[in-house]
Amino acid sequence: MTLLDVHQLTVRLHTPRGLANAVLNVSFQIARGETLGLVGESGCGKSITAMALMGLLPERAQVSGHIRLDGQDILALPERALCQLRGNRIGMIFQEPMTALNPVHRVGRQVAEPLRLHRGMSADAALAESIRLLDRVGIDNAARRVDAYPHQFSGGQRQRITIAMALACGPDLLIADEPTTALDVTVQKQILELIRELVAERGMALLLISHDLGVIAQNAQRVMVMYGGNVVESGAARDVFAQPTHPYTRGLFAARPSLHTARGGRLPTIAGTVPDLIDLPPGCPFAGRCAATVPDCHTNVPPQVATQPGHIVACSRLDHIGEFLPTGIRA
Repeated sequence: MTLLDVHQLTVRLHTPRGLANAVLNVSFQIARGETLGLVGESGCGKSITAMALMGLLPERAQVSGHIRLDGQDILALPERALCQLRGNRIGMIFQEPMTALNPVHRVGRQVAEPLRLHRGMSADAALAESIRLLDRVGIDNAARRVDAYPHQFSGGQRQRITIAMALACGPDLLIADEPTTALDVTVQKQILELIRELVAERGMALLLISHDLGVIAQNAQRVMVMYGGNVVESGAARDVFAQPTHPYTRGLFAARPSLHTARGGRLPTIAGTVPDLIDLPPGCPFAGRCAATVPDCHTNVPPQVATQPGHIVACSRLDHIGEFLPTGIRA
């Protein structure tokens, strides 16, 4: 059953140089109990998409399209109604827990806040539930540490606290925006396992945002690849990882380190640089960086092509991609 339905979402942000096309005609769905992975380089539109779902875009942002949660269009809601959704039906684990947590408030109070706002719990009941949540996410001696401040915890512990906050009210949709950034590999694995367990336990839908392809491969049923505010490829994770098709997707995969990479060898890179969102070409956003680029790529919006059921690629040159080995990549 579809929980979240995003259709033709477009977000334009005001900058000193003019309007930046941060997200362009993005559409996707997430069912209850499903994990959708969203990947791409920094600046491709991943976090702006998440902010749009939360109703947390900058005040002057221009937004069009539809974001429906259980059939209710979030974009049409007034701010008061959005406040009833955030932290209640939609929870979010932010990228940097030290900035997501208030440094002057005890962690127990911060975890308890959504419980008091959305569940109407008393202070004592909310604190007791906060201790249970902190214990559930792996904070040792939660009853004693509930009165500690964020700076008294490690980075991994702070991330666990933000997870407790996001899950406090049992949201229908959980958004995890780079939830393991700056964490060591061991802690990263623990955090991802915790999120996976809690999503399965509560039957939530999860939007997992990451630039780490390994994280997406291990945790998502479906994947969506973004570049320049556009979705360039999407499909079942097993299909996209088995046969990446768009030149940009292939570039990302080729740039991954491998155990078979020769010592001292250089990883392949994608030619060119990421274009400014203000200066995106009117056609394919990857035009110019792709070895298969022809003049039409700069002016014509590429069609959405189904290479197999459910596997969609936005490219007008798929019949010619095989001529370029490796496609769009330069060592």
